[in-house]
Amino acid sequence: MKLILAIVSNDDSGAVSSALTREGFSVTKLATTGGFLMAGNTTFISGVDDEKVDDVIGIISKYSSRRTQIVPHSSTMEVGMYSSFPVEVTVGGSTIFVLNVDRFEKV
Repeated sequence: MKLILAIVSNDDSGAVSSALTREGFSVTKLATTGGFLMAGNTTFISGVDDEKVDDVIGIISKYSSRRTQIVPHSSTMEVGMYSSFPVEVTVGGSTIFVLNVDRFEKV
């Protein structure tokens, strides 16, 4: 058995959640915040049999997509003044961790 932790953008979390539950996978959703853009994410937690890991990753990949976004960026000038200019960054997609489970009980 494996434990899948998938961090997904809030923009994609509804579609990912619906697709996983439609395919019969039980998931727990946690509201999380990313450290770089301080943007909202959803972290999905799911315990699955080893042979189902690729199915879950495939669903998450299908319904979470990377895209670019313009965000303000501040830099310090020599005289202590701040200048703000836009920077293009990649957002969305998903980060997925697959962990071994030594023991699983549902009581």
